[in-house]
Amino acid sequence: MSLPIHFAPLQGYTDDTYRRIHHELAGGIETYYTPFVRMEAGGVRSKDMRDIRPEFNEGVPVVPQIIVKSMKEFDYLTGIVAEKGYRRIDINMGCPFPMQAKHGRGSGLLAHTDTVQEIASAIKERTDISFSVKMRLGWENADEWRAVLDILNDTPLHQITLHPRVGTQQYKGEVSMQAFDEFYALCKHPLIYNGDVTSVEQMQELEKKYPNLAGIMVGRGLLARPWMAAEYASGTAMPEHKQRALLHEMHDRLKAHFETTANSEAQVHARLRLFWEYMEEVLGRKLYKKIMKAGNLKNYLGAVREV
Repeated sequence: MSLPIHFAPLQGYTDDTYRRIHHELAGGIETYYTPFVRMEAGGVRSKDMRDIRPEFNEGVPVVPQIIVKSMKEFDYLTGIVAEKGYRRIDINMGCPFPMQAKHGRGSGLLAHTDTVQEIASAIKERTDISFSVKMRLGWENADEWRAVLDILNDTPLHQITLHPRVGTQQYKGEVSMQAFDEFYALCKHPLIYNGDVTSVEQMQELEKKYPNLAGIMVGRGLLARPWMAAEYASGTAMPEHKQRALLHEMHDRLKAHFETTANSEAQVHARLRLFWEYMEEVLGRKLYKKIMKAGNLKNYLGAVREV
């Protein structure tokens, strides 16, 4: 039996429109996580509020993610998300980007066990909300997870997702499967693996190696191959002509959406271009470069027709 596949959040890519289209056309996903909702200038960014609108996520299995550096932010954002009717929230303790981590958010929070403990205590009080955590091994120190896991093991959580890198690596270098093995052995919650999963074969290997694994979270791998989760779930490879047809159908749906919401043709082009950003291996280098380097929407659409 295949493991549940979760779609990781990626800022600028997996917004409510993309999630809805992927769910309807590609499928195979247990849960879609929203790009993190965060504090900015004393409030929540309007784009974050738009992204978690229940009416734009209807029928899609969505869990909002929040990123915080303090109890004040945790309480505020939890309240904002709960007001929208959500009863599950994912806490981001893994974001590697310095703009967040250096302020104690994302993977930067892992070094502040006092704040993690405060949040854990607050989770115990919130019986109306189910929480999960997405984390890394640490920000700079690959052992920071140990003290954090001690706290989280004593906290009621839906699950923990671990990306076995430190934040300062961002997405470079190798994931530490040795560290994941240790975490897997010590974690008392359902554990989800995340990090560099780019093929069905890797999903199957993880399933065999970790019999108690609760699921797999994939981000960039699914942006590159939107059909991958459905392939894994069905155990059947999608023929190439169907892959191409799926890409065109998803792209056409995105184009129709952006044509009604974007302010200019240039903005439509910029938004659509992101759809292909992780697909160099799928498209081949020549066609990938032609799509990505097209200077305007007309030339870009001409290149896309070659897919």
